[in-house]
Amino acid sequence: MKDFFRTDVALRPTTSFLLSILFFVVAIIAYFTASYSRHIENPQDNVMPTLSQMLDGIQRTAFERDRNGDLRLWVDTAVSAQRFGIAIGVLFLAIPLGVGMALFPYVEALFYRFLVFFDKIPALSVLPILFIIFGLGELSKIALIIIGVFPTIALDAYLRAQTIPREQVHKAHTLGASEHDIAYRIVLPQIFPKMLDTIRLNLKATMLLLIAGESLAATVGLGYRIFVVRRYVAMDIIIPYVLWMTILLFLLDWGIQGVIKARYPWLDK
Repeated sequence: MKDFFRTDVALRPTTSFLLSILFFVVAIIAYFTASYSRHIENPQDNVMPTLSQMLDGIQRTAFERDRNGDLRLWVDTAVSAQRFGIAIGVLFLAIPLGVGMALFPYVEALFYRFLVFFDKIPALSVLPILFIIFGLGELSKIALIIIGVFPTIALDAYLRAQTIPREQVHKAHTLGASEHDIAYRIVLPQIFPKMLDTIRLNLKATMLLLIAGESLAATVGLGYRIFVVRRYVAMDIIIPYVLWMTILLFLLDWGIQGVIKARYPWLDK
């Protein structure tokens, strides 16, 4: 253990793997130990379901059709994924806006202070307003995500674009580059890989706001389903749904990291 806090230690692959799964193993053992103890005291306990109970919950939601003929888990996933994907697509528009604010004084004067103020609004506090203005449809849920995450991404792009040396801008001017070329063919490509990291790190916030919107005004979706079965304390469904959402976000995060490493290998050098 004397090397634990050393900066020049090279871990063996086996050691690195074992350490990376340590807390997963501890959490799983702790959960099932507590679950076993609760079921010894009360076999009808449904707060901490056993593995077999959770597998039964997955069977009922993923492979058995409900009274409407739907496989609920897959229908909920498809609908939530559509909402999530639309929101992420809109959030990407914050990147060129941030670059524009960093390079064009008029754009900065127009948007910067507004976005700084807007970024401080607790998104969930405006949810009732969104329902009143946009109704209970898809637009209000997507608008909630945009209000909560868009300003943060735009401001991060603004700060990253400002770190680009001004000498590059002046050099581009002398070589005859247009303002559009400087902003979106010189500056944007340099910050875009890091902005993918910003998008990646905001995936949880995006999903959190989506769940909030679905829980209050939806008839289908992952967040909707969790809050419906909550009334019956159906932890055998809630826990698998939570794990499923976590796995989806983890895979998306992993995929974005893969894109960054494949397309921008110089970042690791």
